[in-house]
Amino acid sequence: MAGHSQFKNIMHRKGRQDAQKSKLFGKLAREITVAAKLGTPDPNMNPRLRAAIIAARQENMPKDNIERAVKKALGNEGENYDEIRYEGYGPGGVAVIVEALTDNRNRAASDIRSFFTKSGGNLGETGSVSFMFDRTGIIEYDRSVASDDAVLDAAIEAGADDVVSGEGGHEIYASTEGYRDVAKALEAKFGEPRKAALIWKPQNTVAVDDETGEKLLKLMDLLNEHDDVQQVYANFEVSDALMAKMGG
Repeated sequence: MAGHSQFKNIMHRKGRQDAQKSKLFGKLAREITVAAKLGTPDPNMNPRLRAAIIAARQENMPKDNIERAVKKALGNEGENYDEIRYEGYGPGGVAVIVEALTDNRNRAASDIRSFFTKSGGNLGETGSVSFMFDRTGIIEYDRSVASDDAVLDAAIEAGADDVVSGEGGHEIYASTEGYRDVAKALEAKFGEPRKAALIWKPQNTVAVDDETGEKLLKLMDLLNEHDDVQQVYANFEVSDALMAKMGG
């Protein structure tokens, strides 16, 4: 079945669902503040902060907002956020990982559990589905930065594990240990990437029928719209027709 991997298109749908820029900027600022608090406030020395700032720039977040979010960490202002990973099964037994930053663990757990339950899935224990995903680094570039061969050669030289080039651009994957060095080497050659982050990459994806796919996409939207949810990963594919219908 020619389908859309949910791993690939979740972030595109997320952009559509977060059309209210204030909500999206709030999530991005939260990640910048937490990343700066956990490490150095210098993005050149803090890969997580660097990734957060790149994500913010991609969404045209004003420079003042970015700087304010970093300063919040330096002054120990604002709330303290807990990082929590939720794991569970959505409709059709599809594996779902939800990464959240929350100042109220009870509220977040209750809300996320209810989303899973209402969709016909269930929230599991930590570790219940993450074994079906690989924790890996991804660096993405637009198609126009270089030819497939040039990107492949540079990625191999930088120590990357895998490269996938297609109409949507170039995706370079690296181990969690080597990701920072690979990203730096590629940036020296091709400039700032459109994305650089640690992600949960499904080892395999499962094709689902349109009825199940519609339920899953609605669950993804519910999760992504929640203020505490930063990222959602899942291991399913849906048909092109359903993606068009749902406006993905």
